[in-house]
Order: sequence, then C-alpha cells, then structure tokens
Amino acid sequence: MKHSLCFFVFAIQTAFVQTVVPSSGLSAFGVVGDGKADDTAAIQKAVDNGMGTVRFSRGTYRLTRPVVVELDKTGFTSLVGDGTARIVMAGAGPAFKFVGTHEGTADPKSVKPNVWERQRAPMVDGLEIVGAHPEADGIEATRTMHLTITRVTVREARHGIHLTVRNRNVIISDCHLYHNSGIGVFYDNVDLHQSNIIGCHISGNAGGGVVSRGGGVRNLQIGTSDIEGNMTPNGPPTANVLLDCTGGSIAEVAIVGCTLQHNSVSPGSANIAFFGKGTERTDSDKTQWGHLTIADNVISDVRVNIHIRHARGVVISGNTIGFGYEHDLLVEDSSNVIVGANCFDRNPRYNRGESAKSNGGLVFIGSKDCTLSGLHVNGVQRKPAAVLLEKCSGFNVANCTILDSDGPGLLLRDVSGSMVNGCLIRDNRADRKPAASLRVEGGHDNVIANNLLAQGSETDSAPAKSEPPLSKKP
Repeated sequence: MKHSLCFFVFAIQTAFVQTVVPSSGLSAFGVVGDGKADDTAAIQKAVDNGMGTVRFSRGTYRLTRPVVVELDKTGFTSLVGDGTARIVMAGAGPAFKFVGTHEGTADPKSVKPNVWERQRAPMVDGLEIVGAHPEADGIEATRTMHLTITRVTVREARHGIHLTVRNRNVIISDCHLYHNSGIGVFYDNVDLHQSNIIGCHISGNAGGGVVSRGGGVRNLQIGTSDIEGNMTPNGPPTANVLLDCTGGSIAEVAIVGCTLQHNSVSPGSANIAFFGKGTERTDSDKTQWGHLTIADNVISDVRVNIHIRHARGVVISGNTIGFGYEHDLLVEDSSNVIVGANCFDRNPRYNRGESAKSNGGLVFIGSKDCTLSGLHVNGVQRKPAAVLLEKCSGFNVANCTILDSDGPGLLLRDVSGSMVNGCLIRDNRADRKPAASLRVEGGHDNVIANNLLAQGSETDSAPAKSEPPLSKKP
C-alpha cells in the first residue's frame, strides 16, 4: 500500500510538470519541422510561453524572420538540440536573437535583481543553423548576462555569432562557424568584458574569423581553436583574428594554443591583426591599447602572419610561425612589445608549390622600447633583411639565432639607443649572395657586442660601442 501511494503521488507530480512543459514538445505549439512549413510563429509562441527549455528534436525548422527571446518576459530560456535539428534561416537577421536588460558591468553589485531572477545564463546548445538568405545570421545577443553557446554549427549564413550593444560573461565553446559570407564571431561595437572562445572550428568566413571593431572589449580569451581561411580575395582586408580599436578600445586579450592559417591570395590578409589606436568611450583620450598575449600557437600561410600597429604592451612567445607571404611579423608605431622564444622557420617539407613564393621576415618600424630575445629565424627570402629595425629606438636584441636568409640577418636602419648582444647570425647556403650578417645604416648611440657573425658586419655610422669593431662600408 505504501509503494502504491508513492507511485500515485509521483504520477500526479509528473502530470503536473507536463502541464507546464508539454510532453509533445514543440509540436504542441504547431511546429512542423519538415523544412517546408514556416515554423517562425510557432517557435516564437513556444519561446514566449516561458517553457524554459525549448527542445528541438530531429527535423528541419524553417524560419523567415528572427525568433526573439526577450529574457525579462520569458524568464530563463535555453534553446537545445542534440545535433539532429537543423534551423534554416530564410529571412534577414539572426535566426535567434537574445535580448536582455543588463546595463551594468561584470561586477556582481552592478547586476539588477531582475537579471539574476529572470535572465541569467541563456543557452544555445546542439543546433545547426543554415543561412538561406544573403542577410541571414546565426545568433545575436544584446544586453545579456552569462550567455553560453555550445556545440552549435552555423554555416552558409552572414555572421555566425553577432554580439551587439552590451553583453557580459559570454562563453562560446565547441562550435563550428563555417563558410559564412560575413564574420564567424563578431564583436560589433559592443561593450563586453569577460568573453571566452574555446575549442571551436572557425573557418571559411569571408569577413574574418573572430573580429572586434570599436566598442569596449576586455578579457577576451581565444584558446585551443582552429581558425583558418577567414578572408576572400574579393573582399576588404581582414584576418583570422582582427582586433581593431578604431572608434573604441580593446585590451586584455590572450590568444593561446590555436592553429591560425590560410589564405595567401587575399590582399591585406593576416592571421592576427591588432590595431591599437582607439579612443576612450568618451572620445576624449586617444591612446594605444594592448595588454595582448599571443602564445603557443601554430601560425602560417597568409600575407602577414602577425600585424601589430599602434599598440602598447604585447607579448609574442612560444609560437611556430612561417610562410608569411609579405611578413611573418610586422610591428608599426608600437612600444613595449616583447617578442620571445618563437620559431620563424621555412620547413623544406612545406616549401613547395605556392608556399615557395612566401618571403617571411620580421619588420619593426617607428617603434620604441621593445625586447627581442631568443628568436630563431630561418629561411627568409627576397627581403632587405631577415630582421629589419627601421626608425626605432630603445630596442634590446639578445640571444637570437638568424640563419640562411637573403640579405643581412639583422639590419638596423636609423636606429638609436639600442643594444644587440649575444646573437648568432650566419648564412651557410652554397648559393648565398654576398651580404653581411649584420648591417647598420645611420642611427646613433647603439651598443653591439658579443655576437657571432659568420659573414661579418658593416656600418654607415659608428655605434657607441662594438665588440668586435664593425667594418666600415667600402
């Protein structure tokens, strides 16, 4: 009797729960899921019903306008599939748009009670979104708190994930953002602190892989992802990761443990581009942004592998970098840039076909107070030097190895107040063209000491100190 009573109570509880969340799922709201019917209104009805978990079973769900999740009205909401549901966005705009009301920062004290009680942590998990309109997007989020997007595929759309206005604490993981006409993950003039992109495949997006323009972005971590081929020869220059502070500010960024590569035929393409000259949100103070770490990545096969401009506070360390068709590293008008133990190499196994046309090389222009330490550079071709410092000051170049490259291994052109110490520079190629290992053109107050220069050195102006003395140009 006791067991029968327990079962009766459990049955009543189950029936009660099913009256709140229909056992028939989306079909109870008129959703068809056959890929032909327009399911927009029915899915919107299910979202507006406040059922919480909107679960998509196997099927194809056609939308003709965005399904808008107004979190303060719907309450906690998640869109969930198990990888068997396809959303076809046949209209303009995002398939799903999350709208919250969060106006604060990431400080818990700035979050209003209604955000915690009705809006926190909206989720999208296990769905495929396919674009069927030139202006179709995957997911857009505005003023959300703790948005989490996992195991989502967006393809053949415009932008994959579009973050606008203001969001806080966004996590994007295990997603495939593939072959879209716009941007994979777009930080669009957004105010956003604390954002992680983890374990994703972001490839073939014509407008860029991860792109941040304007706004105010902090604490952006991009890790253990494959990000490649996110540019097109017919579009404007972009990058696999493009962080552009123009009109805003971006800082406190880590790009760690990723593969970033392809393609070499798109003019102006880069694997990582950081343009740090921006403004405060009040537009009252122009400055150089930075606090950028690029570490432990595999980077190759674009026009410029890493492009840093108008930045302050950049660390580049532990990467393998090669086959930059114009430059492996280009640093312009920047300061406090630390380039540590990286391998810039032309591996013969890859040096064939189109890759044989790549030049490589490191160039620093108009920069100051930078440190180059423990670099390994091999096989730069068709460049004035393997490593070129031009109109720079306050550089400390130490313990670098520069091998088998065209022109001088290291060229200082109009450099002042800098030191070169403990470097090994040689060219052992049988077909090498005559060039000194180290060349100094102009500049003043430099110290060059304790280097092993297999092809000697030459200078147009005497350094402050040289051991051994540099030979004068004939």
